[in-house]
Amino acid sequence: MMIEELGRTVSLVCSIQFWRMAVLWNVSIVYSYMRLWFDEIVFKKCLRYPRCPEQYHAEVIKRPVCVITGPTSGLGRAAAEALAREGFCVVLVGMVDDVRLAKDKAGISTDLLLKTLEEIKEQQPDAHLKAIEVDLSSFQSILKFKNSLRQWLVDADMHPSIQLLINNAGILETSARLTNEGYERMTGTNYIGPFLLSNLLLPLLKSSSIPSRIVNITSFTHRCVSNLQPGEEILVEKYPAGWKQFPFARTYECSKFFVLLFSYQLHQRLLLGDKSHRVSVIAADPGVVHTNIMREVPLPLSLLATTVLKYFGLLQSPEEGVESIIDAALAPPGVSGVYFFGGRGRTINSSALSYDARLRDKLWSDSCKLFVNSKLGFT
Repeated sequence: MMIEELGRTVSLVCSIQFWRMAVLWNVSIVYSYMRLWFDEIVFKKCLRYPRCPEQYHAEVIKRPVCVITGPTSGLGRAAAEALAREGFCVVLVGMVDDVRLAKDKAGISTDLLLKTLEEIKEQQPDAHLKAIEVDLSSFQSILKFKNSLRQWLVDADMHPSIQLLINNAGILETSARLTNEGYERMTGTNYIGPFLLSNLLLPLLKSSSIPSRIVNITSFTHRCVSNLQPGEEILVEKYPAGWKQFPFARTYECSKFFVLLFSYQLHQRLLLGDKSHRVSVIAADPGVVHTNIMREVPLPLSLLATTVLKYFGLLQSPEEGVESIIDAALAPPGVSGVYFFGGRGRTINSSALSYDARLRDKLWSDSCKLFVNSKLGFT
């Protein structure tokens, strides 16, 4: 086992993808903090937004409903706990990979999603929670989730709407895997899944009698994407058989870049659409957070990265990193189309490429084409 782990470590260190992570990702996070510091201290133009949790509590809504993907650990778990304290009925949407067996204190195997719900209830006896499974890399699983959510709202005698959707779930895989539909799974889970889920749940968000919101979790790694052109096929539909080595770092960066483009494009479409439906869209970047997203990276490299990031004060706990997500979720209702980073309600500009309207249009068009042959078509 040790020899195999050593072999994986050496193989990764000798790859372009490792050095992309080691160099470009660190440069990107440092740049983001420098940008925040200059905007706030030097140029005095850093936009801050206060938290306004009262916007979700109105007499017409018994209890606001928040849907969170990837809630069993890390940022998703921290966000679920924080929003439950704010009085939301939190729907814990666990990825199928997360609905796995885990050992509880007594050593008895249990469902991790259910275990998460029970642990939050132990901490907050008054919390209102619901757990539903979904595979964000599967179109049919997402469609099934939408139907289950609608039915639950009816069965629970709640208003047929939701007020907050947080697309938090994400994965980093070092080897190529395919979804049921034949797409590369990291892109499928990190971007295509949230794109489909957001569009399917948009009617429920629009049905809300109070302003509703989508918060998409992106990453500073989007700044590493710099060479996409509107005229090229920017969303790879199928796994390229010609790949000799899976470009996992580049794929992860692109998936988070796509999430950002999607956030801005959906914001623009809603802004130009029916003004009677007040749905805002915000991107939130938690920075570098100590979660289990690096679980496929060999342990020696993972420990080295953790040590270095801690030394330079860049590594946050989930409770610290979630601040930008909660800032985005509870920002005033008129706030939309912005990029939260650094906590304390602060926002900065994302990469220049992320504001390219032609790229946003192209990605939206390519994404919609994925569902042309199904009953899930969007325009």
